[in-house]
Amino acid sequence: MGYQHNRSFNKATGAGFIIAMGIVYGDIGTSPLYTMESIVQGQGGLERISETSIIGALSLIIWTLTLITTVKYVWIALKADNNHEGGIFSLFTLVRKYAKWLIIPAMIGGAALLSDGALTPAVTVTSAIEGLRSIPAFHEAFGQQQLPIVIITLAILAILFLIQRFGTSIVGKVFGPVMFIWFSFFGITGLINLFGDFSVLQAINPYWAIHLLLSPENKAGIFVLGSVFLATTGAEALYSDLGHVGRGNIHVSWPFVKVCIILSYCGQAAWLLQNRGKSLGDINPFFAVLPQSLIIFSVILATLAAIIASQALISGSFTLVSEAIRLKLLPRLRINYPGETFGQLYIPAVNLGLWLAASFIVVYFQSSAHMEAAYGLAITVTMLMTTILLTVYLAQHQKVKKVFVVLFFGAFIFIEGLFFAASAVKFLHGGYVVVILAALILFVMAIWHKSDQLFYKYLKSSNLNDYKEQMNKLRKDESYDLYHTNVVYLTAKMAKEWIDRSILYSILDKRPKKAEVYWFVKVNVTDEPYTSKYEVDMLGTDFIVCVNLYLGFHMRQEIPRYLRTIVTNLMESGRLPQQHQPYSIIPGRKVGDFRFILLEEKLINARQMPAFERFVLQTKEQIKKITASPARWFGLHFSEVTVETVPLVLSDVRNLEILERISKENEVENLSK
Repeated sequence: MGYQHNRSFNKATGAGFIIAMGIVYGDIGTSPLYTMESIVQGQGGLERISETSIIGALSLIIWTLTLITTVKYVWIALKADNNHEGGIFSLFTLVRKYAKWLIIPAMIGGAALLSDGALTPAVTVTSAIEGLRSIPAFHEAFGQQQLPIVIITLAILAILFLIQRFGTSIVGKVFGPVMFIWFSFFGITGLINLFGDFSVLQAINPYWAIHLLLSPENKAGIFVLGSVFLATTGAEALYSDLGHVGRGNIHVSWPFVKVCIILSYCGQAAWLLQNRGKSLGDINPFFAVLPQSLIIFSVILATLAAIIASQALISGSFTLVSEAIRLKLLPRLRINYPGETFGQLYIPAVNLGLWLAASFIVVYFQSSAHMEAAYGLAITVTMLMTTILLTVYLAQHQKVKKVFVVLFFGAFIFIEGLFFAASAVKFLHGGYVVVILAALILFVMAIWHKSDQLFYKYLKSSNLNDYKEQMNKLRKDESYDLYHTNVVYLTAKMAKEWIDRSILYSILDKRPKKAEVYWFVKVNVTDEPYTSKYEVDMLGTDFIVCVNLYLGFHMRQEIPRYLRTIVTNLMESGRLPQQHQPYSIIPGRKVGDFRFILLEEKLINARQMPAFERFVLQTKEQIKKITASPARWFGLHFSEVTVETVPLVLSDVRNLEILERISKENEVENLSK
């Protein structure tokens, strides 16, 4: 089975080729819409751009796509899959055992990638809609007004985010063919325009890329790389979508995609060479190379491609957040599974956040040119973090020779470092919006990660074996009413017979809970995406059941459904007595009722705790107020649930000292006064 799965993952098919078009290349496939336009504006516009700048910029684009997208991601990163799942968190899962500090680049890269998920829909859809200006009728009606563009863009974004709750399996079936038409369209139109000036093909020589960076004709200097980088912003998304289409389909489809993209840039460069020095106003080379009869068709197709690119980023953000939650880097958020495709998910809070952020960016920046000032900065950060994790993967996990590891690390840190430096200047020109968004996400990740460590530091454990006799006596004590047939405690801390002390306090002290069976369930999230296993320890009894559930990070954590299977298996094996129910709509029912107990640890009277630790835990409590409840997260919203509050720091809960006892006479006298 595993062998067949591995073969299909590495195998390329015709259907897989088309699917990859729609899922993997949406982001990078819309970059020709705005990359060359950004470069032209950085060089002073069509009137001032030089031939050296055009050829050099094209050379930089070709070699950026080759080195970063092809070499780093398609050749190297795609091999670093975690059970056929890709992306920065899957990569972190592979290498986290080698060093604790690797959590830092993983969190930084993940936060930056999530912030990019809000910017990509805004910039791609706006760029496509701005193509309407190339239509004479639209230009006569609105001229250079940006308001109609903004309104149309906001409407498209609203529709795009609103349909997420219904799933995208139906729409997804047309994504691939549309993107195949899109790539073919701009590849062919680029090839046709290339016939206008074949001299642009000299850009294949990397000399022109280096020459431009050092040339005085380059009016943007090193910062031209900030615009060039826009051509490869979808490379990180390509890696993240590995699990959706398989390595084989990406390897086969990428050459076609790359050729079409480069042809488009070559066609735009040829048009620029023919028209440089002219005063044509603010014009986008992508649409300018097309005949008027194709403008409307190209705008419609570009808009569809932009929507598909945005859809890929939105779905990718859902997956990224889901993985972060299960790695305990983000708080639990309500997750729905609306589609027919296994693994397809929808997170309402993330969808709302991305919608508001994308809409704000459109209103705030107005034009795609202004948005591009912020675009790329976040992705350069993510790429740098991925390079760090990939270096550890190659050195430790793959045992690659040290000389190749050093060469890989040095080359890509240098290249991406240059792109980061060039993009950093964008900070004051709009990049701060993305940086602030990424910083907020990173702050929540850091709080959640640190609070998880503190939780285990302060949580006290007790040995269940020391309390078996009391629990057995309680379940047989006729002076207490039956609380529930089965009482289930969900715990984050259970190792063999050792368990959270607060649970025993709840059973025996807070209110003695008489039950026939006491269940203690711990959910362990595995590094594999689709694992579902369990192990049971009954400590030599027939009334205590310690369950360790091992669930993959893509699996739903619906505890009642798993418990039904475990109860049935235990009763069939004779390890658990049958629980006869005299009243039931199910004939011959042999399983009693269940009540789930959830303990919420609160920070109470923690004066002895260090100030920083207290701040972390108090901040976590505030964040938890707006996240999904544990009952919903564990699929208990249709079950009997009791939530009990217990202090996290038990050692700080003590009797207050009374310094002096007032005598009875004085007490009476004081009362009379």
